[in-house]
Amino acid sequence: MLYCFPHAGASSSVYRPWQELGAPLVTVQGVDSPGRGMRAREPRAAGFQALVDAMTDYVVDDLRRARQSDPDARYLMFGHSFGTLVSLSVAAAVTLATGQAPVRAVLSAGLPPRLHTPVNEAASLRDDELISNIAAGGGTPAQLLSGGPLTRHIVRLFREDYAVRSQFCLQAGLRVDFPVTLIAARDDPFVRPEQMWAWSEHSTVPARQEVIPGGHFAAFQEPEQVLQIICDDLHSATGCEHGAGELIAGSAGGDRELARL
Repeated sequence: MLYCFPHAGASSSVYRPWQELGAPLVTVQGVDSPGRGMRAREPRAAGFQALVDAMTDYVVDDLRRARQSDPDARYLMFGHSFGTLVSLSVAAAVTLATGQAPVRAVLSAGLPPRLHTPVNEAASLRDDELISNIAAGGGTPAQLLSGGPLTRHIVRLFREDYAVRSQFCLQAGLRVDFPVTLIAARDDPFVRPEQMWAWSEHSTVPARQEVIPGGHFAAFQEPEQVLQIICDDLHSATGCEHGAGELIAGSAGGDRELARL
């Protein structure tokens, strides 16, 4: 199971295209914040820790259901931008709750905690100024920012996430004992590769570092390249030989083999 955590202002729906690309090798499961997506009727989380707690509960429950049919079910975490620290924090909490660490946490295009400041960037911005910033980021389709109720909804989501992000700097002490893969986009104007590599200090296990072409949202513009990296991680972790029963060959990125998750 690959649990995927979205970027600021987004819901798990951004990972729907990944579900078909990952099948049948890996099951892609987006994780929503309370108050969004599949959890739209739930009260919104008040702050970073409440958000992590709510997402941890979801993942723990989902894993327990999966293990009823497959006791050996394993999982990975993927987080992009805002979702990097959230996913790693949830992974640490799930490990404590279940006694099983993820195979790996894959982090993409997000600044580590010590490079964040305790500033809510959206607090001082008018809605039109925030919309301009969102548009400049390139991750939200322009038609969704053209005005009306949907634009106001998106603005509210970004304000919520920016308030949470202002608490990221308080998590500089986070450490995990499982491996992480760090993905940086070569032309990302917000997170340079050398900044991405600073995540290495949050794991006691040496990190894998990968640079992919593109900008800040390269992982969504060409998701095959990220899923290929994840497939390589899985194959390395299982140590399976070609032809083993649980391996399947073939993917959008070329001939591959990996253990099912």
